Amino acid sequence: MATTRTTFTLDRELAEQAQLLHVNVSAAARKGVAAAVKRALGEADRAAYQRVPEQPDDFWDEAEAWGEA
Repeated sequence: MATTRTTFTLDRELAEQAQLLHVNVSAAARKGVAAAVKRALGEADRAAYQRVPEQPDDFWDEAEAWGEA
């Protein structure tokens, strides 16, 4: 997987606490961004579904019947 270098700011007190507690700030940031992206994708999917909800489709009744033979 390709990576990209990113810079961000952090409150000094929080950075000092992280250092004292040996928190890997880079790893924590990666996990936090990944979680935020996952959450945003879920929210976007939900919004899209609410705008255009799925409708029953007769095709799937026939498709399921294919597997019953």
